[in-house]
Amino acid sequence: MVAEIVPQRRSAESPAEPSAESPARSLARRAIDAHDGGKLEVRSTVPVRDAADLALAYTPGVAHVCSTIADAPERARELTWKGNTVAVVTDGSAVLGLGDIGPQAALPVMEGKALLFKEFAGVDAVPICLDCRDVDELVDTIARLAPGFGGINLEDISAPRCFEVERRLKERLDIPVFHDDQHGTAIVVAAALINAAVLTDRKLADTRVVISGAGAAGVAVTKILQTMGVTDIVVLDRHGAVHPDRGDLSTAKRELATASNPAGRRGTVDDVLPGSDVFIGVSGGTIPESAVASMAPDPIVFALANPDPEIPPAVARRHAAVVATGRSDHANQINNVLAFPGIFRGALDVRATHISEGMKRASAEALAGIVGSDLAPEYIIPDPFDQRVAPSVAAAVAETAQAEGMVAARTP
Repeated sequence: MVAEIVPQRRSAESPAEPSAESPARSLARRAIDAHDGGKLEVRSTVPVRDAADLALAYTPGVAHVCSTIADAPERARELTWKGNTVAVVTDGSAVLGLGDIGPQAALPVMEGKALLFKEFAGVDAVPICLDCRDVDELVDTIARLAPGFGGINLEDISAPRCFEVERRLKERLDIPVFHDDQHGTAIVVAAALINAAVLTDRKLADTRVVISGAGAAGVAVTKILQTMGVTDIVVLDRHGAVHPDRGDLSTAKRELATASNPAGRRGTVDDVLPGSDVFIGVSGGTIPESAVASMAPDPIVFALANPDPEIPPAVARRHAAVVATGRSDHANQINNVLAFPGIFRGALDVRATHISEGMKRASAEALAGIVGSDLAPEYIIPDPFDQRVAPSVAAAVAETAQAEGMVAARTP
């Protein structure tokens, strides 16, 4: 490997934090200052000090490396940055809580994602913002970029297009493709629910779960919970419970309706939440306190919308035994950074060709296991800065990929 993407290092003249002389500087101003010049840079990993170095790093020496890869394509993972580099790809159509702001405005988020890959798992990542929305064009463009990368992290692509883009890329490529808005959220939610169920003396197979939000995250959370034995799941969109008799469902929601809601529940959250054990919010909006109060005794509430949870934490704690949010200023933050760096670290380490449902489930179980004997209502999921997180997730992914045979052959 001759170069890597690393976090941008600030000079003394461009501090990332506000100076002591300006304590009242707003978060917006400080954030803009911190991004001056971007958050990433490219740094070489071999020296070019003289003609001899130049001959090795570039022509004529590089021709021998090219020929080696042409004869044995898998050597690209060893002899270029491919073996440790992920493309972070978006079209800017569903960025954080900002919505459709376009590819250029999405670039700071993609840079941030790349920074987290590097800081938490030592994975190099390149932000790529594409100016196209057509599914065919997205798939073709990403597939044509893929030879230069060891994995593809899809980010902030609106539903339902994101499902089709991911599905088709997984079929077309022999490197991991992972839509973090779906699966990163699902893995961390699953890990937190494993521990919350232990705290409330529940078996996952016996729990009734209500999920508010039938977009990318809601669909992925439903699927991973089903692989863990949860069968009674009702998913709601803005029109109410998703069930097969609704005539307004997209293809993705029709599949969701068929695979969930076994009792055929209908109506609004007020109709389906009573008696439920778990509420998971991945949509926004507001859930009435009366609906929360109608849940089963000692319920579990994961209200994950940012910046305003579907159920205010203070309200949730009046009724729930365990509460999680998507915010960093409350206990039990459901944060995707707990998942994606370690997932790609493990996948790259063993040259995984895909990220399977088994690998996702193993990631969730590894995350849950880190908490161990420290499990408490205010601690059901590790802190993002816990140094055990990425290595534990990576090990679980690598082991599962090898057990499932989802690894590329190595050149002898």
